[in-house]
Amino acid sequence: MSFIHSKGFLYVKNLIIGVGAAVVLLGALEKIEHTQFIPGVSLITVGLLVEAGLFLMLGILPPHKEYYWEKLYPGLDDYSAPMNAILDSPQSQVDSLPGIDGDKMDQKLSGMLTELQSMSSSLGSLKALQEVDFSGTSEQVKKMGDFYTNLNEAMANINDSIEDTKRYKEQLSALNGNLGSLNTVYGNVLNAMSSIGK
Repeated sequence: MSFIHSKGFLYVKNLIIGVGAAVVLLGALEKIEHTQFIPGVSLITVGLLVEAGLFLMLGILPPHKEYYWEKLYPGLDDYSAPMNAILDSPQSQVDSLPGIDGDKMDQKLSGMLTELQSMSSSLGSLKALQEVDFSGTSEQVKKMGDFYTNLNEAMANINDSIEDTKRYKEQLSALNGNLGSLNTVYGNVLNAMSSIGK
């Protein structure tokens, strides 16, 4: 019985099943294409005979157990075995397991619970952020962009106005100087006229 559960037997069993399935598929391809890969041999017949043998073998052999939980929980594989509820005394059950310290297990579980609670609150925050309505945001961003564009244009116009004001001030200063010169000339003309009239 231990040979059936050995790794070597399981490997050979899987190899035979895989090869048998490959032969059936090649035989099906042979029938679809209306050809014969091996002259005088119908692969579909060989493959189906191999598969029939495999199904017979799988029907005779007992099912293979992948996990042996009864080693950790004795009586698990016996239907009539009495079962004790784990919730009756969890600490005593944990302490009875070989190589497990109940206090360390409790500390690790409480740490995991704290982390799960923080993850839950973080996920709640993300869900709240998901429910925020951002539908008008693009329009507001566009309006802000238009506002800054208009502001830049206004600043450019102010700079142009400052330059125009400087030129106007310079022209006024030049005009003021010209008026001063004209007043001097006019004063000289008046003096000359008054001296001629005497």
